[in-house]
Amino acid sequence: MPSTAPTRDRNVENGATVLSSVDVVEDEVRNVEVSHKSSQLEMEGLRKSEAAKVLFGVEMSPDTIAIAMVYFVQGILGLSRLAVSFFLKDDLHLDPAETAFLTGFSALPWLIKPLYGFISDGVPLFGYRRRSYLVLCGLLGALCWGSLAVVVDNKYAAMTAILLSSLSVAFSDVVVDSMVVEKARGESQGAAGSLQSLCWGSSATGGIVSAYFSGYLVETYGTRFVFGVTAVLPLITSAVAGLVGEVPIKASSGDPKVKLTKMAQFISTSKSQLGFLWETVKEPNIFWPTLFIFLWQATPTSDTAMFFFTTNHLGFGPEFLGRVRLVTAVASLVGVGLYNSYLKDVPLRSIFLWTTLLGTALGLTQLLLVTGVNRSLGISDEWFSMGDSLFLTVLGQVSFMPILVLAARLCPPGVEATLFATLMSISNGGGVTGGVLGAGLTQVLGVTSQNFDNLALLLLLCNASSLLPLPFLNLLPSESELAATVEKAEQAQRDFESSKQD
Repeated sequence: MPSTAPTRDRNVENGATVLSSVDVVEDEVRNVEVSHKSSQLEMEGLRKSEAAKVLFGVEMSPDTIAIAMVYFVQGILGLSRLAVSFFLKDDLHLDPAETAFLTGFSALPWLIKPLYGFISDGVPLFGYRRRSYLVLCGLLGALCWGSLAVVVDNKYAAMTAILLSSLSVAFSDVVVDSMVVEKARGESQGAAGSLQSLCWGSSATGGIVSAYFSGYLVETYGTRFVFGVTAVLPLITSAVAGLVGEVPIKASSGDPKVKLTKMAQFISTSKSQLGFLWETVKEPNIFWPTLFIFLWQATPTSDTAMFFFTTNHLGFGPEFLGRVRLVTAVASLVGVGLYNSYLKDVPLRSIFLWTTLLGTALGLTQLLLVTGVNRSLGISDEWFSMGDSLFLTVLGQVSFMPILVLAARLCPPGVEATLFATLMSISNGGGVTGGVLGAGLTQVLGVTSQNFDNLALLLLLCNASSLLPLPFLNLLPSESELAATVEKAEQAQRDFESSKQD
């Protein structure tokens, strides 16, 4: 997921989602424009020619293809989302509050992404910092989904398997994020948006591929069959690791003293990087935008309660929810294209203001579904849910893209994987906070798997809370302030590197 990281659109499809690509959870996941220079890690024989193919304005090198494929896998893992939701509700008989809690629990790996950045940057595995970890993440994901298909039969085992599958996606997300940020560093907002559009366009394409079949397969073959099919998909991440243009690091001597020395060097370097990371994060033009991102993500959601309402009360089945997922997957791709074509140069404050206002207004339309007003207007529950989900998804994707672009452009060289992972972890932490607050409201208002008397009030409170971050819009930097911040961070990194050499 997966991200994690996750968008703030509130719709039927998201209500049916326990994991996301931020979703992963959501919530989820995961990120910036292409540099016109070849990556320093690209092998000479793989350099792009002038005739290189271009997608979303990005020249497709082997590195870029690997990045796009990992995001594609994050999207296609959506095949399991409906299966997970129905498995928790029908097989394990969890209520909405328990399901929301498990959702938050499964997102924990997305909150410690900086740790994966330190590991990936500082601990080569089998001589590689990127390739080996991608292979390992793919294998772990396959193992987790395989266990859900065969042996998991209680909520604790389900929590463990879902948590570890979330870890596999979160770690691979950090690895490709570091590659993305290397390409985005120093680019303009518009330039950074193109690679970001490629990444999330790939994820949305994967979502489209899996969308309809997610519901059809659950209804026809059951949840465990879907888990078994899903177990094959992470292996794609392992396979494309070979496309990463990475020069192997020379293996160290087998002498234990040499290994201890290298470990001590790694610990020392990590401490230095952590200190530099803190100095960078507490820079006002980085700290305040990060705080805004957290607040914007931390408002409570009613997604889980809506899933129970649409399935238990309205009678929506897996196949119909699969169709909704197909519509929202296409809508997500439309949102990426809309941002890339028309909005990537629009000031951040303007995008957040208007998408929040529109999102809140559109989110309130779910009250029509809960109260049955849509039927009195001659609109069936199915068509209303479909249309509502479509518009909210487009808007949610448009509003989430600037977060990723902003985070990537704030990252100076040297600690790009760690700092970007830190910013995304804070964003994901906001999403988890929102999920927990939503679960608490669900519990307090007495909304259960069969009692939806206060669901309208829950929806009203959750949507109204989306307006709370707006007074803090001035925490976001202007373009000139952002450029100055990036330059200052890069100079600090140069000073940091010079001090290490001395």
